[in-house]
Amino acid sequence: MELTEFVIKTITIFVVFVLTLVIAMYSTWGERKVAGFIQDRMGPNRAGPGGLLQPLADAGKMFFKEDFIPALANKWLFIAGPSLAMLTALLASAVIPFGSTFKWDGHEVVLQGVESNIGILYVFGVVALGVYGIMVGGWASNNKFSLLGAIRAASQNISYEVAMGLSLIAILMMSSSLSLGEIVSQQHGGNWNIFYQPLGFIIFITCSFAECNRVPFDLPECETELVGGYHTEYGSMKLGFYLFAEYINMFVSSAIISVLYFGGYNYPGMDWVYNQLTAALGSETGHNVATLIGTAVFFGKALFFIFFYMWVRWTIPRFRYDQLMNLGWKKLIPLAIFNIIITGAATLFLKPLITAWLN
Repeated sequence: MELTEFVIKTITIFVVFVLTLVIAMYSTWGERKVAGFIQDRMGPNRAGPGGLLQPLADAGKMFFKEDFIPALANKWLFIAGPSLAMLTALLASAVIPFGSTFKWDGHEVVLQGVESNIGILYVFGVVALGVYGIMVGGWASNNKFSLLGAIRAASQNISYEVAMGLSLIAILMMSSSLSLGEIVSQQHGGNWNIFYQPLGFIIFITCSFAECNRVPFDLPECETELVGGYHTEYGSMKLGFYLFAEYINMFVSSAIISVLYFGGYNYPGMDWVYNQLTAALGSETGHNVATLIGTAVFFGKALFFIFFYMWVRWTIPRFRYDQLMNLGWKKLIPLAIFNIIITGAATLFLKPLITAWLN
């Protein structure tokens, strides 16, 4: 029995990692297609139908390029930088609930790599470690432009993690749980947190752009000032790891936004669909089909936010560095503290009044 559960959980974790990699891989294709549409051109259209094989072509090109390490670089740290960036990016997806449960042969499998009652703390811890990959790579390159990019990345990530954490406190005050699965289940029936935390959502998604080093917050690799930023000296698959880690982070942050604010795999009319499916297909098959629909809804939400990242990249110009810091410390942090005060007051005074009125 225990061996079977171990095998099921191992397969679940493997599927989660493969899904994360595939979505990140085709996000590179999607970004180029979105950029082409916004700029009134085709985008990739040579490798395969509609350019669908372009990510494989890019991976092959990077894999077979010369693996170059600068003579004065710290060799082991130079290799460790992109490896650490890739590792931390992949680890963050382990606790995301992609769907409800699958029933099979007396087993009930949760569509989540690791079920943890401190899932959101785990995500924050792993995301905070991600900046070390950039810092180590930038410092080990023994290049002033790379070092400047690494310093920018560290200060930017620390600045915006504070505001992101504060915006999340309001969600935790409402849900009284650190478990991502519990936060999703509490949003069942259209009771999504976006309706109660619109300001928190705006702060969180703004900080997500900064954490992922996406335009308009891509100052660590600002090519107009720093050649290529922290990965100036990188090529081959080491550069590929850095670039790929950015897309994995983009998918993970989109999934977290969907979980925290948009109900995860919940959708309007979910109970009616579930009852119809179980009545027509039986309890087990109907339940599994309903779970698949919920999972498809979840990925639809996450893909929308990935598209939003791309849309913003090709629409808004890059900030200056002083504007970036001012926004983080002087605007977002005070707004996040204000949001906590408002949420606390509403929880303390309004909730008992509403409950008493309903009773």
